[in-house]
Amino acid sequence: MLVDTYGRVATDLRVSLTDRCNLRCTYCMPEEGLRWLARPDLLTDDEVVRLVRVAVTELGVTDVRFTGGEPLLRPGLAGIVARCAALEPRPRLSLTTNGIGLGRTAGALRAAGLDRVNVSLDTLRPDTFRALTRRDRHRDVLDGLAAARAAGLTPVKVNAVLMRGVNDDEAPDLLAWALAEGYELRFIEQMPLDAQHGWQRSGMVTAEEILTALRTRFALTAEGEPARGHAPAERWLVDGGPARVGVIASVTRPFCRACDRTRLTADGQVRTCLFAREESDLRGALRSGAGDAEIAERWRTATWGKKAGSGLDDPAFLQPDRPMSAIGG
Repeated sequence: MLVDTYGRVATDLRVSLTDRCNLRCTYCMPEEGLRWLARPDLLTDDEVVRLVRVAVTELGVTDVRFTGGEPLLRPGLAGIVARCAALEPRPRLSLTTNGIGLGRTAGALRAAGLDRVNVSLDTLRPDTFRALTRRDRHRDVLDGLAAARAAGLTPVKVNAVLMRGVNDDEAPDLLAWALAEGYELRFIEQMPLDAQHGWQRSGMVTAEEILTALRTRFALTAEGEPARGHAPAERWLVDGGPARVGVIASVTRPFCRACDRTRLTADGQVRTCLFAREESDLRGALRSGAGDAEIAERWRTATWGKKAGSGLDDPAFLQPDRPMSAIGG
């Protein structure tokens, strides 16, 4: 097992497959000038699958989420998914994506064994999308969502970040749209993980503000802690259900006490938290010939040192040096 000193057990693995992305979202990275990882530094497909195998067969991981950057930019993605789906015991496999490439890949990924997807979409307005992402790809994301639904990658979850003065007026419209399309919407508080370190707490749209806006049009009934479990999203039944909406309040209502995640960066570093400033190297051990038992023990040691919380409430909080695109969402 991957257990820490606070008794939390990590069973949910997030695997970043690349730090590259085909969008330039303002809350994640600058428009240009970001230095990408060199190709030799990235884990190979075989190395990714081996580490997932160790996590699943030796360490008790039951859920694997492929992330980025943008994981659909990884040429060997379908093969990685297929090989991980063949593991015993079989983990649940999901993908976090900006959706741009799903129109052409959703069917193949489903056939390879992918179970479901989370797609990032912050606005229903093409012009706002262009301003937020610096790319004119709004229609591609909508088409990708529809392709994921048609392929059976369900439930299709949509992640939205609201930015003050940009799209913070869209919360009710986004929920109405998601309900009509059969998607499960989750709002995420903007987190201090941007490459340019421009995040300001005062500019963040909070969970309470989001819920207040949603209640102008919908009746929300909290599911409560038992239904939430280890999930980061607090969920509400919309107009009595069965449809739900979630809010991930990573900043104002952190869920660290129930955290069950471990993270693997695209260059083979274990991170115990999105906001950690320390990493543990597994790539070096892999490439120096370490066996599975040694890899597993290194992973256990890294997890044992996991801190009690993210530190976001500490006035001395320091944003991680590595941006979200390098860490994996």
